[in-house]
This record gives sequence, C-alpha cells and structure tokens, in this order.
Amino acid sequence: MQTKFIFVTGGVMSGLGKGVVSSSIAKLLQLSNQKVSCVKIDPYLNYDAGTMNPIAHGEVYVTDDGGECDMDIGNYERFLNQNIRKTHNITTAQIYSSVIEAERKGEYLGACVQIIPHVTDEIKRRIRKIAEDEKLDMLVVECGGTVGDIESLPFLEALRQLRLEEGPTGVIFVHVTLAPSLDVVGEQKTKPTQHSVQELRRIGIQPDLMAVRCTTPLLESTKKKISMFTNVTANDVFSCHDVKSIFMVPQILFEQGIVDTIFTKFGKVGMINSAANWDSWNRIVQSMQHGEGEIKIAMVGKYVTLADSYVSVNHALKHAGAKIGKTITIDWIDSEGINGNVDILSKYNGILVPGGFGSRGSEGIIKTANFAREKNIPYLGICFGFQLAAVAFGRHVCNYSDANSTELDPNTTHPIVDLLPEQKTVSNMGGSLRLGAHDITIKQNTIAHKTYSSDHVARRHRHRYEINTKYLEAFEKNGLIFSAESDNSKRMEMLEIPSHKFYFGVQFHPEFNSRPGFPEESFEAFIRASAS
Repeated sequence: MQTKFIFVTGGVMSGLGKGVVSSSIAKLLQLSNQKVSCVKIDPYLNYDAGTMNPIAHGEVYVTDDGGECDMDIGNYERFLNQNIRKTHNITTAQIYSSVIEAERKGEYLGACVQIIPHVTDEIKRRIRKIAEDEKLDMLVVECGGTVGDIESLPFLEALRQLRLEEGPTGVIFVHVTLAPSLDVVGEQKTKPTQHSVQELRRIGIQPDLMAVRCTTPLLESTKKKISMFTNVTANDVFSCHDVKSIFMVPQILFEQGIVDTIFTKFGKVGMINSAANWDSWNRIVQSMQHGEGEIKIAMVGKYVTLADSYVSVNHALKHAGAKIGKTITIDWIDSEGINGNVDILSKYNGILVPGGFGSRGSEGIIKTANFAREKNIPYLGICFGFQLAAVAFGRHVCNYSDANSTELDPNTTHPIVDLLPEQKTVSNMGGSLRLGAHDITIKQNTIAHKTYSSDHVARRHRHRYEINTKYLEAFEKNGLIFSAESDNSKRMEMLEIPSHKFYFGVQFHPEFNSRPGFPEESFEAFIRASAS
C-alpha cells in the first residue's frame, strides 16, 4: 500500500509547537495501528545542528546512527518510542550539497541547474526514499520555519508538488497557527491566522486541517470565523490549547475527531481499532501527572538561560520521577555564577550536571561536583559533568592541584581529561565528534552493573575529549572506580564512588534513550537515590 503523507507547516511566528503537533498526530496514527514515522525539515544553511549554540537553537539531539539533529527529532522518538535515523532531519545545506555534487559529476546532462526542478526533486526524493525504505503506512513531515520565510520556499514548493503528484487522497496539509487572546479584550483573535493562510495559499498550498494554538480551548465562534477566511471547514479546525503536559496533546486532538478526519481524507475509513494501544499510552501519560512528594533537583549547567538547551534531560528526569510516583522540580543554575555560592546546592535532593563544551562556567561545575561528593548529595554527571567530576576528584582527593581537562587548560601538568587520539588530526568542527551509539562493557559487582542489570549496553555519545587512562590506578586507590568501558578498554564510560550515597557519571548521553514509561536506567537510579 502506498505511503500517505502529512505535511505540517507553521505560520504567524516560530515556537508555536509544530513539533508537538507533528509528534501528536504521529502518535495517534501509531495508536491506530499504522506504521508511522516523522521527518523534520530545517531550512537553515547549517548542514546539521552540530555547530549550533544550544542557547539560540535548543539542544543538539543525537541519533543512534550518529546524527546531530534538531531537537524535534527527540520529540518524535519520545512520543513514538522508536529510534529515528539521521536521514529524517533534512536541511537546506544537505539538499544543496547533493545537487551541487550531482552537477559536478555531470549527472544533469548539461542542464541549467535550477531550484525548480533540481532542488525540489532532491527534496521529494529524500522524503519518498524514507517512506519506501521503511515501508511506512504514513509519514509526518514537519516543515520548519514560518510561512513567508524565504528559506522555506523551496521546501514548500516541493511539498506542493508532492500533493499534485500523490493526489488528494495521498497528502494532507496541516497548518499550525496562533489565535492570541489580548488581556484587554479577552477575545480570541483570528487575523494572524487569516494572514498566515493567505500567505500559504499565495504559494499554491491550501491547508486541509488547521491546528490553532491558543491559551484556552478554541471557541466555536472562533472556529467558524477561521473556517470562513481560510477555506477550511469548521470541523477541520482543531484547538491546540495549553495543557499541563505535551503528552496530553494527542488526547485533546483525538477528542476533537482528528483521527477520523485523517482516515476519511485518506480513504481509510473503518480501519481504526486502537483501544488496547490507548490504554497503555494513557497509563503512561497519567503516571506523569500525579506524583506523591516532591524531589528537588539542581541542574547546574552552562546553557540554563533556555530550558530547551537541556530538554531531553528535563524529560528524562520527569520519566524517572513518574516511574517511582514522585513529582520532579528542576531548578536550572548557571555554573558560571555558582563559584562563590556553592552552598545553595545543599537544599536540593540531588545534583545533575549535563553536557557542555568550553571553559566558561567550568570551574563552577568542578566546585559543584566536589560539593556533591563532600556533602554526600546524590550526583549524576553527564559527558562534561562526568569529565569534570573526575577533574574535581583529581584535585581534591588525589591532590593534583592543577588537575584539569586539556580542553580547558592545555598546559595542565595533570591532564585528567584529554583529547581523543583520533581527534588530533581533525580540522572541521561539524560532524567530527565521537557520535552515536557505541557498545559499552560494564564491570560486575559495581553500582553501574546494578543500575543496568547487564554486562553490556549501547548508548549515544557526543564528545571530543575522554578520561586519561594514565590516572586510573590513582583514582581507584583513592576510592573512585571507572565501572564501564568501551573500545577494548581504551575509553572510560562510567565512574562511581561506592562509599557515596550515589555518585555516578557517564561519558555518554543517557537522556537520548529515555522514553515516557521507560526511563533510562541511570536517571531512574539517580532519582531513587535522591528520593531516599
């Protein structure tokens, strides 16, 4: 059976939640026994998200196959509980690189290479290839940016062509817009949505469904007004109002009949039988809403001014809290400002240091790691937090006064953390880190082995520096154990202090493997320790 496509576009402004709408629609289709996946189109000229600042763009999400992708790929994985390949994040740079390479090889047979058809054909080829390779029933494609942006035009043109080629029962366009309510008036305004759809229609796309973001449920009168000015029937205008959790969005869309609408438009009436699937999903969603007792976690990091910088870590903590029936409260603390005030951490049940790069705020992280060790507060260090926990131990326990990472101090006499050997010849910054899933061997009779209940796991990495194995003996002699390794013992992957309540660090990024209802093991162990 031919794959059906759902294209999600956005209007009015960025940040409306196209990723959540796309994920929710995909989840509803999955619950309806369809084989479904998602694609994110990013119109920027970066080849991928790898060199982007998390404060400006949100976290860089890493896939199993080593892709550095937009954070919406993480949304798709968490909603669908499935791994998504890096090919599902398509950027302008990837498309143009392929077209230019083909032109240089003479594959266009002397043609004048143009946006239409060559660029748009490459976009369509990539979308169709994903659908064919994975034998999908339905593919949800989210077009990043806002309608009217010049960067998005080739992608929107390609999606318009796909609609023409696949026919009216092969493609649905969902347009996500905004109906703001002004406090002084209290009325849901439709003008931004009207203008957004006008812009979309100007480039040849008529939306089939409208997903309208609003603070409170969309009024029937508002739906009718949007319908009149957008040429979308009122029944096909869906309210995407604020809810406590993004995982409740599938339910509110389902209750408005979006699944029936999609199946009807695709000519698949009578194929929905999802009761058993819904029961399982609802149990997971409900578990994340009601926790007895609060666990306060201090997240000490470099990019705390934007919560989306650590969105997967935030979710992973909530997943773990839901598993043990606790409410997780996260305070984001800037590591750059904690230097002289580390005592504020004593009021928290647990301390987490996520990933990062560079010297800014690193001394604050080292002091944080040492404070957690000295005060016996549960600690979880991820990547940079793992490396600097080792540096802190080297300084304060092993008495290496200038212990450091060569990333932060190239002249340190005790390089506890050093550059990966294969990185010494790397000149390009993008896509050159140690990326993706790697196999890890866990030592028996360790906290790590108890945490993962296995001798082997595979987890996703994103780093350029590693623990210097010259210091292993000194660390173990002083009470810190490296309890897991990879690449034939060349790389240290986990550390722990057995005498501590819970002091644990991982070189990899466990947050990318955490799912609602299925928390990643190190997060669950950390939260259980913080609750005790």
